[in-house]
Amino acid sequence: MRSPIYVALDTPELDRARALAQEVHHHVGGIKLGLEFFAANGAAGVREMAAVELPIFLDLKLHDIPNTVAKAMQALRPIEPAIVTIHAAGGRAMMEDAKAAAPCHTKVIGVTMLTSLDDEDLEAVGCRGDAHEQVMRLTELARASGLDGVVCSGHEVKAAKKLWPGGFFIVPGVRPLNGSGKADQKRTVTPREAMDQGASIIVVGRPITGAEKPDLAAREIEATL
Repeated sequence: MRSPIYVALDTPELDRARALAQEVHHHVGGIKLGLEFFAANGAAGVREMAAVELPIFLDLKLHDIPNTVAKAMQALRPIEPAIVTIHAAGGRAMMEDAKAAAPCHTKVIGVTMLTSLDDEDLEAVGCRGDAHEQVMRLTELARASGLDGVVCSGHEVKAAKKLWPGGFFIVPGVRPLNGSGKADQKRTVTPREAMDQGASIIVVGRPITGAEKPDLAAREIEATL
């Protein structure tokens, strides 16, 4: 069984991303490439990372008018990532068009609320309710729009899974008990907590990539699961 750990390779440097992926590939189930990597290396960089032979989670968090997002999804068809993210806050039409345009074997996942935000941030941008309410509202919208699942923090994943038993749940902001601190994350959980609460996969970045020995760090996290 493949590990549920996806390592976040948040770097614009292709060589560094490839080296990290090769170092930890026996102890992770996939790699996450974000906007930073994609802006620097594009589709060609994603194709090079595919040579590591791990599933690729392309975390682009697309958010635009429905036609633009659909065209962006169509442009990703040649590289066919395992997972692509869009913002659930983009609305039902955008999510429906994104799913319809996506590569056949790509999971389209709605980002509910960034783990760098909290209730105070929500209030500042004019959203009603607290983080939990916002995540539940967008989870239900993503389900109704035909997506495959959502991204949410470990604090909300149990309730989200109850709302959507067949959904695919990605939990970022994961920090081991003896990890590297929260950094810019506000709503964090441990890897074990995330899995116990219902995560399908967990995303771990700096606790692995910032470790002196990334392979050992990945193995230690895997052992807790």
